[in-house]
Amino acid sequence: MYTSARETIVTFLLAAGCEVVEAVDGETAMDILVKRDGIDVVFTDIRLSGKLNGWDVGETSRATYSDMPVIYTSGDAITAERRVEGSIFLEKPYELAAVLAACQTLSGKRDPLPIRVGEGTDDAC
Repeated sequence: MYTSARETIVTFLLAAGCEVVEAVDGETAMDILVKRDGIDVVFTDIRLSGKLNGWDVGETSRATYSDMPVIYTSGDAITAERRVEGSIFLEKPYELAAVLAACQTLSGKRDPLPIRVGEGTDDAC
């Protein structure tokens, strides 16, 4: 049975005690983000399903919440020009624990925290 990168990281973060809010595409992620308060970190793949990409999600996150921590990921070569200030980029394949550590570092929390996971490609982590 094939497990997507999103399913893998969601399962890991839930097991670590995090609250996870998933979005199946960029449009859904943006809709959730502008309507839901209390998200501590945005974690998004650059390549998302739909018309909007992870750069768009990161930019909207910061436009909505000026201090929102953003973590980007991709298996593709990327340019850093669209990354929001203070964000982290994790190149695939990444260690699952590195995502949790990045969330804790950016949020300033050591305890499990709510995380948003955007769906990207179905490449394994």
